[in-house]
Parts: sequence; structure tokens; C-alpha cells
Amino acid sequence: MKTAAKPRRRAAPRHPAHDAGTRDRILEAAGEVFAAEGFRRATVREICARAKVNIAAINYHFGDKYELYREVFSHFARAGIEQYPVTFDPGGKPEPQLRAFCRNFTRRLLDPGRPAWHGRLIAREMVEPTPLLDEIVKSFMRPQWETILRIVAANVGAPPGSELARRCATSLIGQMLFQHNCRAVIDRVQPGQEYTPEENDRRAAFVAEFSLAALRALRGAAKRKAVAR
Repeated sequence: MKTAAKPRRRAAPRHPAHDAGTRDRILEAAGEVFAAEGFRRATVREICARAKVNIAAINYHFGDKYELYREVFSHFARAGIEQYPVTFDPGGKPEPQLRAFCRNFTRRLLDPGRPAWHGRLIAREMVEPTPLLDEIVKSFMRPQWETILRIVAANVGAPPGSELARRCATSLIGQMLFQHNCRAVIDRVQPGQEYTPEENDRRAAFVAEFSLAALRALRGAAKRKAVAR
């Protein structure tokens, strides 16, 4: 006599709060709130309301408010670097690498599809630093800086650790950051600005050629000085 087969146990339905889409929604909402209020003033309650989730969802995905803050930064920093990478090839020609850096860095800053809160978030963290700033510098900013420094050093003909290379790299980055950080003023002083991908690439190309001309002049001056000695 055959025994009746045991009915299969159905897997318990996954709670909506555990879905990947919920996690992404929390990150987006948290980024907006942290950018507007800063880490200390932002509340989990406000983030939950904006993401349309309960506190249990934040606890499940991130643990607490600080870990959520850390993941917001890591998430958008990784996305920006992956989409607009900055690399240095010691065997490659220096000038094309500087042009590529200017193009990708400007695209990352001015990408019209990039949420506006990205820039405000990092600006607020630098004005009102939390313990996370040291981690951000170590994990994301310092590696990017060292790559940029090597690109500039190769163009100016100086060691990456030299004062000349550091000053030139700082100046180069400053030209592009100005276009992002002072955009509200630029738009008022120079009305009619466009921020299409094509116009942003033209901005980057100008910064690259302007800077390359200066780097060539500095390299030539250093050579003449060395010969004179």
C-alpha cells in the first residue's frame, strides 16, 4: 500500500522590507536627507518616511544610522568611479591621459543624470566632518588624488612627490571643482549656461588644453633653469 506523499513546504514569502529595491530606495532617501540636514540632524524617522519603509527595514539592511550613512557614501562613490574611472598608465602618453582625466572627472561632477544631492552630501561632510571623513579619504579620495598626481607629474616632468606636481594637480582639480561648487554663482554671472553632456565635454577639453599649455611652459622653464646651472 502506497503511503501518501508529504506535501511540499512552500518557502516563506520574502518580506518586502528585505527586497533589493527597498534597499536602493532607502539609500536614495537617506542621501537626500543627509545632504539636506547633515548626519547629526538627519533622523531615521524622516528617512523612513521618505523611503516609505519602517525602521525595521533600515535595521535589516544597514544596522543603524551611522552604517547607513557610510553605505550611502560608499554606494555613490563606487558608482561614480565605475562609471567615470580615472587611471594612469606609466607606459602611456601623458597628454591623452590628462585629457581623459579632465573629461571623466568633469562628467562625474556635472553629469545631468546624477542626483543633485551627491555633490551637496560630500560638501556638507567636508564642512561638518564626521568620523567617516577619514575613511572616505583613505578609500576613495587619496587613491584618486595619487592617480591624478602621477598624471600631472608625467606631464610637467617632475616627481609625483614634488611641490611643483602637487601645486599643478591642485590647480587642475580646482578648475573643475569650481564649475560644480560655484555653479549657482556662475549661472547668475554668466546666464544661459548649458550643462548637456556635449557642453560638459567642451568644458573639460578647455581645462585640459589650458592646463597642458601651462604644464608644457613649466616643464620648459625647469629644463632651461637646469641647463643654466
